[in-house]
Amino acid sequence: MRFADIREAHDFLAAHPQVQQLELFLIDANGVPRGKLLHRDELLAVYQHGRPLPSTILALTINGDDVEDSGLVWEVGDADCWTYPVPGSLCLQTWRSQPTGQLQVCMHPERGQPATPADPRHVLAQVIERLQADGLHPVMAVELEFYLLDAERDPWGRPQPARHGNGERPQATRVYDVLELEQQQDFLDDLYAACRAQGLPARTAISEYAPGQLEITLEHRFDALQAIDEGVRYKRLVKGVANRHGLQACFMAKPFAERAGSGLHLHLSLADAAGDNLFACEDAQGTPLLRQAIGGMMASLQDSLAIFCPNANSFRRFQANSYAPLAATWGVNNRTVSFRVPGGPPASRHIEHRICGADANPYLAAAAILAGAHRGIREQLDPGAPITGNGYAQAHAPLPSDWLTALRALEASDWARNELGEGFMKVYLALKRQEYREFMAEVGEQDWRWFLTHA
Repeated sequence: MRFADIREAHDFLAAHPQVQQLELFLIDANGVPRGKLLHRDELLAVYQHGRPLPSTILALTINGDDVEDSGLVWEVGDADCWTYPVPGSLCLQTWRSQPTGQLQVCMHPERGQPATPADPRHVLAQVIERLQADGLHPVMAVELEFYLLDAERDPWGRPQPARHGNGERPQATRVYDVLELEQQQDFLDDLYAACRAQGLPARTAISEYAPGQLEITLEHRFDALQAIDEGVRYKRLVKGVANRHGLQACFMAKPFAERAGSGLHLHLSLADAAGDNLFACEDAQGTPLLRQAIGGMMASLQDSLAIFCPNANSFRRFQANSYAPLAATWGVNNRTVSFRVPGGPPASRHIEHRICGADANPYLAAAAILAGAHRGIREQLDPGAPITGNGYAQAHAPLPSDWLTALRALEASDWARNELGEGFMKVYLALKRQEYREFMAEVGEQDWRWFLTHA
């Protein structure tokens, strides 16, 4: 694990004398940034000696409650675990009302114990290291869909899409509509400016398949860990810029029953040490290595689903003819399948993994995807013939449609324990079981609507 050099901190402080506070954060198992607000005088010490955070910070539910069965609470006395800066993460938060810095940290391999195995960034780093040991260097890019919502709720207290610049609230789908983007120009201008300030490679923006739904792609990186680091920081940035505009950026997988869900699409290829794409091929179906990688991802899909779809709401996204996948299918230039090989020049040949909801933790999703690809290559797995035409009509073995089934598949998976680590699995399964119990115990509007009168 490589941490940032202290020269980064000296350069930042010299360049930004106006910054008096810095947000220090770590990404937990749910992908939630958690940390502290530091004074500028504390920054150098973080680089020199690390910064302690409690072990429980990596054993929290999505609502921030302790998970006692994780082994990171009472058994270890909520011990301090040392974190260190992630290279390239020290930057400005341009959306704050006062000049504020930002620094991402992760657990130290030794000094971060006992929480280190539960750190999602460590889980991904270890998967990448095993690929690199076999001469395979993962190249990745992140696409995240999200809804831009108004702070004002509708008359029934439900969230609704943000108003356009002209004051109107969008109602129609208007996918790929450039006028839709124009109406959110103030927000998008600030978003791109914030990305430039943080060195994030934000590229194409599109209006997605629902009113208020947007997607901005990030450029691919030869260093897959860097690509995911940037994806995580981009998500934090989008939320911050939206908040500055009095809006909410929503990354739920399915915030509206009648509208499209939001996905996390991860693009991957494998390169040699020189950076040459090992998937490059004139044949659109790719090299044997590419097909083996797909075969491995298909074989490990059931075991990984509770990571790709980490919440009860995640499974509401899986609906036919919705551009969300339903089965372990692959195809070329086909958005109705789970594993898509996009068109384009041979040198750009890669796989688009389309299963994850936007609520997935990018570190864990990437780790499971790459571990699955590595499995396929080691075992030379055949994905079968690619799907042509409507993949929904050919989804003969659909994915599990509920959270509990996916959690049980992950719990029973020896492959996941070997690839993601026993320590991580203990913590992740404990917190997801607790979230499942709490979610199922809550009585809400749907219960009353269905059963209050007629049960």
